[in-house]
Amino acid sequence: MGRMTVEACRLVLGLLIVIFHQRIADFILPHEESLVALFRQRGVPVPTVPTRQMAHNIYFGLGVFVCLLEFARIWTML
Repeated sequence: MGRMTVEACRLVLGLLIVIFHQRIADFILPHEESLVALFRQRGVPVPTVPTRQMAHNIYFGLGVFVCLLEFARIWTML
């Protein structure tokens, strides 16, 4: 019963990422921008920061991936 609880919590986490993907991306994006600026000041070549829309899509996709993975894991446990 304990293992199923862990899997259910992971599924809920994935659903929360899907629901709040825009807020998560909007929170993370300024931190990424400052980190990229810090690396560039030190001379480390890093790729550009994703656009706001791209960041939203990345976090939405991540949440959907987590949900699908957990659905598959729960399915195999049954």
